[in-house]
Order: sequence, then structure tokens, then C-alpha cells
Amino acid sequence: DYYNDPNAPRANSIAIAVSAFLLNDNDELLMIRRTDNDLYSIPGGQLELGETLTQAATREVREETGITIAVTGLVGIYSNPNHVIAYDDGEARQKFSVCFRATPTAGPLHVSHESKEAFWTARVYLPNLSIHPSTALRIAQGTRTAPGHSTPRP
Repeated sequence: DYYNDPNAPRANSIAIAVSAFLLNDNDELLMIRRTDNDLYSIPGGQLELGETLTQAATREVREETGITIAVTGLVGIYSNPNHVIAYDDGEARQKFSVCFRATPTAGPLHVSHESKEAFWTARVYLPNLSIHPSTALRIAQGTRTAPGHSTPRP
């Protein structure tokens, strides 16, 4: 994973990814701990052929956490040519991601082969977690646009 790294390989592919920013009734954020890089993240993954972006977000959240969601809005669209993920087979993928706002509708939490932890957390605890800068950006933007959230004025 290369993030704003001048030594990153040149991207030779791009894939569409989705993620979901979910707050429960207690204003806690749904987080996972990824099995591939051991970082904490909001749930998400790649769009598959034959599905819409919102279907992909719904599927990824359910697969990684057990939670069924209703997509309610858009947090942002992220395309950063300076974020490249290199794979052993020679693929160097430029990141492109759509982050949705969603609400939980059902399901008990569980983990999967992609998530070794799935949990709800108060956002005050996020600084204690190892979170990739690209995920931190989505969380910050999701928090700023969360209903009932007001940004303090200087």
C-alpha cells in the first residue's frame, strides 16, 4: 500500500470500491479490523459485475459485519492517483472509492474472512485505533456531515 509515496509503482489498473459510514442509535460508528493489513476500517470492498454501487455497499457491510443496512446518502467520492496498492502478481491498482452514509436495519455483529473484529465504537476512541489515512478522511467527512453534528466555529 503506497499512499503519497514518491517510490510507489506506476498504477496499471483501477477498480471501483465502496465503503459505508454507519452510525447506530447511540451515535457509535461501525468499524472492522481487516485481516489483510490488520488496520481498522469502515466496512467496504470492491464492486462486483452485475451490481449497483449501493448493492455493493450493502453486500460488503453484511459480509464483513453481519449488519444489514439502508443506504441514506453519500459521504464522498475518492479518487487519488497517489494511492496505489501493489499486488504480488504485478498489478498496481489506483484507488477509486465511493463512500456511502447508511443506517443499520438488522443483524447481529459477526466477523468474516475479511474482518477479524467487527464492533460499534464511540468516535472519541478512534484516535486509539490504527486507521489508514484514506479511511480516516472518509470518517472525518462522514462525521462532519452526520445529522445533528455541528462544526465549532473559530
